[in-house]
Amino acid sequence: MGKNKAKGQKQKNVFHVANKNLTKAKSKAKPVTTSLKKINIVNDEKVNRINKLFTEVQKEVKQLSKATASDLPKRHWIPKSPEREPIHVDAATNLLSQL
Repeated sequence: MGKNKAKGQKQKNVFHVANKNLTKAKSKAKPVTTSLKKINIVNDEKVNRINKLFTEVQKEVKQLSKATASDLPKRHWIPKSPEREPIHVDAATNLLSQL
């Protein structure tokens, strides 16, 4: 009798898969729907425009510095005033003591 029971019944698995029957089917991953790409493009355009402006300003500054550098040798340097006589400290103290 014991032999017949073994043939008719299946052995139960020791390990069971959790949540074997899912009620919801998983959806596929969707791309992020933001305007980050547009924002990055606009930012890149702004950066490029500002870089062009700064390069133009830098060129102008170089031209101005060259112009002023060529003007420097043409200027005449004014000599410093001649040195004054040294101050006599003893005479100054005598004058203060007379007050």
